[in-house]
Amino acid sequence: MSKMSTERVKVALNGPTMGTRWSALFFTEPEFDKAPVRAALQGAVDEVDRQMSTWNAGSDLMRVNAAPVGEWVAVPAQLSAVLRLGLEIGRASGGAFDIGMGDAVTAWGFGPGDATSAGICAAMQTARRPAHKVLESDGDRFRKAAPIALDLNGIAKGYGVDRLAETLRDHGIADALVGIDGEMRAMGLRPDGEAWTIAVEAPDAKRRTPHSILALQHAAVATSGDYRHWVEVQGRRLSHTMDPRRGAPLIASPASVTVVARTCAEADAWATALMVLGPDKGAELTRKQRLDALFLVRNDIGNVRSVGVGRLFSEKPAAIASAEGK
Repeated sequence: MSKMSTERVKVALNGPTMGTRWSALFFTEPEFDKAPVRAALQGAVDEVDRQMSTWNAGSDLMRVNAAPVGEWVAVPAQLSAVLRLGLEIGRASGGAFDIGMGDAVTAWGFGPGDATSAGICAAMQTARRPAHKVLESDGDRFRKAAPIALDLNGIAKGYGVDRLAETLRDHGIADALVGIDGEMRAMGLRPDGEAWTIAVEAPDAKRRTPHSILALQHAAVATSGDYRHWVEVQGRRLSHTMDPRRGAPLIASPASVTVVARTCAEADAWATALMVLGPDKGAELTRKQRLDALFLVRNDIGNVRSVGVGRLFSEKPAAIASAEGK
């Protein structure tokens, strides 16, 4: 270990965002002033929340939702980038990832209000067209060709993680681990030259335990699962992940899907898409898109099996996997 690395101290920063907390871990010289960096990181995620929240009626996303069909709405560059990425992954996934599920998310009680029977019935009876066929873009302007309620819960946290990484780079920090609510992005290496280690959580609602460990360098990871956020209907627990075909929570899905990608926004969106598709169709699309994904599938008695796809997971899905972003 070099003299420089032994002199470095660990800095762990965190703060509130999107109903959870962001975190940043890096190593630097003892005299480093962390206060401006923490303020910049908080400002970065606050900006994402201001632009993309469905809980704030004044957000830029909600301005698009409130606009009449056919009216162009100019949005900030960050929101524009996330909307375009969401539409791109929506097309590539055949609509399995759909940013136009805001009415269903709200109806089932995963938005600002409580679930309502009338809202649930309306969401399930609505004839749906995926957002990539309804939302049109022209640079940083968007317009709806038909009524649609946009929701970015499946991609905004991942994008927030990417903004944390970009903010650290702007402050001259090239090696770090940043995250929001389990969505993580590894930048460079630890001071000892080793990759950053990240646990893939076992799909257990009662306790937090690792299923496997990833060693990541210049890569991001996101997990979508059925064990943290759910509603219970007639004694049955339903995941917060929406089935775009039904306007309702998924009935049958993997316990979780973990995706490693170049950016956390991509990993976040693809993890949701593969949850919707399931281990069979999802694995097929994973190979087609050249993604790295780990499906954890629960059987009728609660046992979990692994289905790994891609160079990271295909050989030893429950063991350590190393990656460098593409």
